[in-house]
Amino acid sequence: MNTKVETSSAPPESLWHLAMKRLFADRVAMASFAVVALFIVMLFLSLVGLIASDWEKEVGVNYAPPHFVGVQQPGSHVSGRQTKNVPENPRDPLREVIRELRTDIQANRLSKVAVPDYGIKDPLQADLDAIRGQLQPKTGEGAVVREQTLLFGADKWGHDVLKKVIKGSETSIVVGLVAALVATVIGTVLGALSGYFEGWLDDCLNWFYSVFTSIPYLLLILAVAAVLQSKGIMTIILILGLTGWTGVFRLVRAEYMKHRDREYVMAAGAIGASHWRRIFVHIFPNISHIPLVQFSLMAVGFIKSEVILSFLGFGVPVGEVSWGSMLNEAQNELILGKWWQLAAVTVVMAVLITALSLFTDGLRDALDPKLKQGQ
Repeated sequence: MNTKVETSSAPPESLWHLAMKRLFADRVAMASFAVVALFIVMLFLSLVGLIASDWEKEVGVNYAPPHFVGVQQPGSHVSGRQTKNVPENPRDPLREVIRELRTDIQANRLSKVAVPDYGIKDPLQADLDAIRGQLQPKTGEGAVVREQTLLFGADKWGHDVLKKVIKGSETSIVVGLVAALVATVIGTVLGALSGYFEGWLDDCLNWFYSVFTSIPYLLLILAVAAVLQSKGIMTIILILGLTGWTGVFRLVRAEYMKHRDREYVMAAGAIGASHWRRIFVHIFPNISHIPLVQFSLMAVGFIKSEVILSFLGFGVPVGEVSWGSMLNEAQNELILGKWWQLAAVTVVMAVLITALSLFTDGLRDALDPKLKQGQ
């Protein structure tokens, strides 16, 4: 009696393939990833200038409330028709008076007022006539002028808050991602060296780690910001990247101490593999899920840290916008009862951070090697 033993020729699934299967099966993680991808696409379109490039354009009256359908409001100017060659100075104390003057011109109120002619020419009359000609409706057009739709209203300068939030995402998201990458690389390299090698190198790096962790994180960030004494995106990235590597260092060091004496590492050394090859080729793929998860976690934390720095005045310089600078403006607006800029920034930032956090949780569960046996 002949018996045939069937053997499967299919190779076993790798750890990464099993992790991707677990990740794709997690609906919450995939939905969160879709939200994060939407923010990344919005960031790319804003960087290339396809959207929110005209965020500084005045499209409404000061503190225009949110509305889905633009309507003409008393005392407002025509937002759809921008006055050309008329300088705008947001710091000019007479700006409100000039705005009311334009409104009166638009409503044709000044043209109906009989002004006696005493033979004295007003030096501003020519400019006033030019403004009147630009703002008066053309022949055949209706008298009702509708403003642009402002889903999140306008700020104190008449800028569209929605476009301002999109433009501010460039700074906040780029700072969060790049600073997290810098901190992850620094923490991974130092943790790998400290965990693999023993002796004086491990002692020195541990002492360096202890110095950073003994100082409160926020105070450490403010101290580095005060030392650099400059503002800009690169400065914020350096501040966060140079101070946020300690968590990655601690976790990676512990994993390297656990893996350096295992059989596959000793076998690699027996066949002549160098220390650097054993560190980054043999051990690192087995602990790579830790830096990857820490990167996504730090991206969330650094986005919030950038908001705090900009809110305290250590963030972006004057002329640039970020979510932190918008919150700094919103604190004064909230006293006046203008809540929509604060609500817009809070809602958008909460959606992004929540999506990143949920995706990070799903990624951490998918990359956990302990779940491999359950598949």
